[in-house]
Amino acid sequence: MRRYILQRLWQGVILLALVTTIVFFLGRLTGNPVDLMLPEDATEEDRTALIETLGLDAPMYKQFGIFVVNVLQGDLGVSHRYRRPVVEIFFSRLPNTLKIVPAAMILAMIMAIPLGIVSAVRRGSMIDRVSGTIAVLGIATPNFWLGILLIYVFSVQLGWLPSARMGTPLHYVLPTITLGTFLVAGFMRLIRSSMLDILDSEFVKLARIKGLSETTVVWKHCLRNALIPVLTLWGVFMGGLVTGAIVTETVFAWPGIGRLTFEAVIFRDYPLLQAVIIMDAVLILLINLMVDILYAYIDPRIRLAE
Repeated sequence: MRRYILQRLWQGVILLALVTTIVFFLGRLTGNPVDLMLPEDATEEDRTALIETLGLDAPMYKQFGIFVVNVLQGDLGVSHRYRRPVVEIFFSRLPNTLKIVPAAMILAMIMAIPLGIVSAVRRGSMIDRVSGTIAVLGIATPNFWLGILLIYVFSVQLGWLPSARMGTPLHYVLPTITLGTFLVAGFMRLIRSSMLDILDSEFVKLARIKGLSETTVVWKHCLRNALIPVLTLWGVFMGGLVTGAIVTETVFAWPGIGRLTFEAVIFRDYPLLQAVIIMDAVLILLINLMVDILYAYIDPRIRLAE
């Protein structure tokens, strides 16, 4: 087990180095931040002075070398826009994202598990077809369109729910539904597929021969085994929710990591953009490592393979 964890950690270090390199060079393709920071009446001397202050006058390879040395020392820089350490900004926004991620995940699991099980047990029925339609719509519907539609219906037309920002518990409803819709579709289809494979397995037939009730067979024996691949998908989705809620947070003006990433790109804030993506990558690696460890404990075949 220790060797398994060390191998995953080493792979994570290599991946993090690649992410750091890519984000440094791709970030600079968005343009020069000086063009956005200076007023229209700024002189060429003002432009040159600001470029030197930001350290953008050095050759690209020197900038990258300085960046790597600072990262190894735990210094990800200071935001051009906020004039604050980027790590401090990241962790000030992270709790806001973590407030809606668990709610979206819980909503998805509450809806997806029963729908997936019923669809598998009653394969080909009306419930199965309706669930399949829900899954297709959930996967195909863009988050930004769904968010805008929910705002129009429940905020503008009905006036039941607030349309943006944080505040009361009602502010969490629309962002949670927007984030959770895609998860419901993904989890439901995976649970249905896993349940169908397990329902046809030999140990399920044996359990039925022994006289166990169908409820016990489905909810105790089948579901437990069907959740093993779901655990892997949970890790992928959780990382994506924490780091990829850019569209949802932008639509609802939610001050989280996703909106912070959007702001970093729009204002060409290189240090902030680099820090957000690197910290996002670290979070994803930690979540996946946790899932790998849980997976190894749940499925002993992984430890035996090692």
